[in-house]
Amino acid sequence: MCMADDRFISIGKIASPVGLRGYVKLYPYTDRIDHYNTAEVFIEGSRRSIEIIRYVKRTPILKIEGVSDRQQAERLNGAEIAVLESELSDLPEGAYYLKDLIGCSVIDETNDDLGFISNVMQNSAQDIYEITGKNGKSFMIPAVAEFILDVDIDSKTVKVHVPVGLRDL
Repeated sequence: MCMADDRFISIGKIASPVGLRGYVKLYPYTDRIDHYNTAEVFIEGSRRSIEIIRYVKRTPILKIEGVSDRQQAERLNGAEIAVLESELSDLPEGAYYLKDLIGCSVIDETNDDLGFISNVMQNSAQDIYEITGKNGKSFMIPAVAEFILDVDIDSKTVKVHVPVGLRDL
């Protein structure tokens, strides 16, 4: 059901075709595979049904309605797959969506205001938070327990430990 104030939330990107029958491999933006078990998604703004889903080493392989051969699958390369925000599943206590981090205030251990999270980059090792300060300069910090001390989504605040010199890179 689409609500008037619903937003599209990207849950992955089509990485490549798989085989000859229109299957696609998805680069997931979440480690929660239940997000891909939804019956419908949005691809390039149009609602599509997921006909089949299987996993290869936790990587979703999808068969999407209307995609029946490799050429059609190739045309979807790089396309974002989204769901409606209202259709996202509830998260366990202490977990949060990356979308909820964008705009959070960032403070250090002494409660100094460092700026806000302007971007979250995902790579294979760990997420990286881009923090933009009041002066407009940005620095990046790995999203690991050593540096991210506390995340409070309700108050939109993230407390971090910034190693000496990191902001100067």
